[in-house]
Amino acid sequence: MTHGTGGHDRRGQVGGTGGTRGRRAVVAAAALAVAAPLALGGAAAAGATGPSAVTPVTAMATVPVTRPTIPPLEHAVIDRPIVFSRYTATASTEDLYAVSPSAGTAVKVTNTPTVSDVMPSWSPDGKRVAFVRYGSGGAVDGIWTMKSTGGAPAFVPGTKGASEPAWSPDGTRLAFTKPVGSQREIYVADVDGSPSTRLTFDAADDLHPTWSPDGAYLAFNRADAAGNSRLFRLRLSTHAQTPVTLAASHDWTPDWSRTGRIVFSRVDATGFAHLYVVRPDGSGLVRITSARANDKYPSWSPDGSRLVFTRGGTDDADPEHLWLVRADGTALKQLTKTPSHDQQADWRP
Repeated sequence: MTHGTGGHDRRGQVGGTGGTRGRRAVVAAAALAVAAPLALGGAAAAGATGPSAVTPVTAMATVPVTRPTIPPLEHAVIDRPIVFSRYTATASTEDLYAVSPSAGTAVKVTNTPTVSDVMPSWSPDGKRVAFVRYGSGGAVDGIWTMKSTGGAPAFVPGTKGASEPAWSPDGTRLAFTKPVGSQREIYVADVDGSPSTRLTFDAADDLHPTWSPDGAYLAFNRADAAGNSRLFRLRLSTHAQTPVTLAASHDWTPDWSRTGRIVFSRVDATGFAHLYVVRPDGSGLVRITSARANDKYPSWSPDGSRLVFTRGGTDDADPEHLWLVRADGTALKQLTKTPSHDQQADWRP
């Protein structure tokens, strides 16, 4: 693949060797996976136009786990652990890892030889992680949660086929995407698996929901058949949608900070994907990165001062590493350096 695509496909997932397996999370359920520890609290110690209206439309399964081995974290807010998914050319599945922003040594926190774990999302209190588990047959398995202190992960009822989980600010609900025919739409449901509510009804793919700090809105990217993708915000009380970025853009994977700004990845005129920050009303657009590389999957630090993101090269076979940068574009730092593909990072609140 050349850099001209910016590494994104129509689903809003970043391409790469195995990119469709990791980011679309499309594969059949596999119930015999073995999940390893998730004491994620201790990774550090291991080293625009007007709105368009829309119409709204039991017990958890578990798998065995080994006990946590990661010691507790006792550092500053910005040094809270980052969880992400990793795959390598030699591995048949993907697993979740945790890394300290200061140490840079990643710790494996799931070990699932027959299924893959991807798309991690921290709960607001830092006590749980939601993620997507999929197997090897082509259909998404669904959303699972696990405690940061360890224990068996649990399937969230009603999320078969769902992906891209995002916790509400109060920790009671999950927003996620789910297939409807040939498209993906956005849903929201209680974490306990109560019946989900469909929020979007569009002919395009609605992807990667992220909550506003007050829980009143979702932002997401809408990808059409022509390969364009723009950001929208959706008011949960009315389901009204308002564009945040312009039509014919190539904007993906937004993340809404606690301070109110939205960061996203844009394939711009350079042909590469770079990080941009914008206000929820579409004003104040600022580019954060500008390298001849593809920067994607940004996630805010808890205080909104920094970002973690994935940087990849111009070819699918190139390794993808986690990088850190200040919100003003300074203090760029490479975090992971192994010959792997490190993606979908989420910084613990």
